[in-house]
Amino acid sequence: MAPEFLPGNRLTLLNSGREFFPALIAAIDGALREVRLETYIFEDDASGRPVIDALKRAAGRGVKVCLLVDGFGAAGSIDTVLPELAAAGVHALVYRREIARFRLRRHRLRRLHRKLAMIDARVAFVGGINIVDDLNPPDAAAPRYDYAVRVEGPLIRPIRRVMLRLWEIVVWASLRRRHGGRRQIAPVLSRAGGETAAFVIRDNIRHRHAIEDAYIEAIDRARNDVLIANAYFLPGFRFRRALLAAAARGVRVAVLLQGRVEYRLQHYATQALYGRLLAAGVRIFEYQPSFLHAKVAVIDDEWATVGSSNIDPFSLLLAKEANVVVRDAGFARTLRASLDEAIVGGAVELRTQDWQRLSWPSRLLRWSCYQIVRLAIGLAGYGGKH
Repeated sequence: MAPEFLPGNRLTLLNSGREFFPALIAAIDGALREVRLETYIFEDDASGRPVIDALKRAAGRGVKVCLLVDGFGAAGSIDTVLPELAAAGVHALVYRREIARFRLRRHRLRRLHRKLAMIDARVAFVGGINIVDDLNPPDAAAPRYDYAVRVEGPLIRPIRRVMLRLWEIVVWASLRRRHGGRRQIAPVLSRAGGETAAFVIRDNIRHRHAIEDAYIEAIDRARNDVLIANAYFLPGFRFRRALLAAAARGVRVAVLLQGRVEYRLQHYATQALYGRLLAAGVRIFEYQPSFLHAKVAVIDDEWATVGSSNIDPFSLLLAKEANVVVRDAGFARTLRASLDEAIVGGAVELRTQDWQRLSWPSRLLRWSCYQIVRLAIGLAGYGGKH
């Protein structure tokens, strides 16, 4: 299903938590009727506590507040923060509450990984930033590097429709038919700006490959530049083939990836792909100042995406994800300038000759990690070329 691009939106790019959290809290504090929030991680820390307090203030003045968190990502807060919010009048639900943490099952890997917020059906936030302190991440000298986008305009409708649908599904699954009430408000869909954008999700029903397809279609059409910044980069065959084909026809292809080791298996599995990409002319930059958590891309300075979806099997085959895809030169140039600044100020480029000098034990380690990840996905029932 092709994305539905809607004109007339106002999109504001938000760089990391230092811009996102003040904007989100201001919107919640300005809410008059309704606040909806979906997140993978929800922590009571230096960034999460102000959001918790804002949700409680909104509920206290009679605003309907609905919070949906993932049962695995937010496991540490389910029995502490959620009861506190419920006592303040917030309607809180859990998507797939984790029970057996050490049993590998296909359904266990289907998580709510998207990060969405909707205020008064008028303003939305879409991106990759969890409700967790990314200003002071452990073992890093700088804030976690990530993006979100503030949305006003006609794109509100599909975002709201997706959020309401999942809320109702979780309500019925938890046998709480009246949880959160049935009072609805009409979304504000009037023209708010000049940007054309689509809201693209990944789920296990009608949109299984929607985000991946949007990427590949844009890469296949690229004429000049492809720049991807992604925290967990382990593309499947189709995605790799599109990147290599773009490079072969003279498109400048570059990826900005995680330089710090956060999860060793994923980190080394990704590096197993470096040799083939470098040999094809793809430039690889590793971000060093802090943890890279971004999931964004710019193509030909006219197509851009910001969202929650990594380019790995978890995001592209299993989790619920959400991205905004933008066709607007001004927005694309803004995101491109931000990424260029990150590359110049904090990234190290890998060279083919440096990679070729890796010892055979290092190469074996990376190849083994890649095979382990492939095996895990196969055991979960999601093998094949995707």
